[in-house]
Amino acid sequence: MSKPLQLSAETAVKLSKELNVPLEHLMHMPKHILLQKLAELAKNSNNAPEPTAENNQADKGATDS
Repeated sequence: MSKPLQLSAETAVKLSKELNVPLEHLMHMPKHILLQKLAELAKNSNNAPEPTAENNQADKGATDS
């Protein structure tokens, strides 16, 4: 049986939320499966449209009040 992944608590919680996997499952997930899921997540995030500079300026103006 493999030992739990060596992740910080913050990293484990973030990954659990991003991958939509229970924390307990994440900690005992084999490394090769975790790397595969991280690659899929990165691929999907690269396909998402990036916010434009206009949207960023509009957001900053709304929060500077």
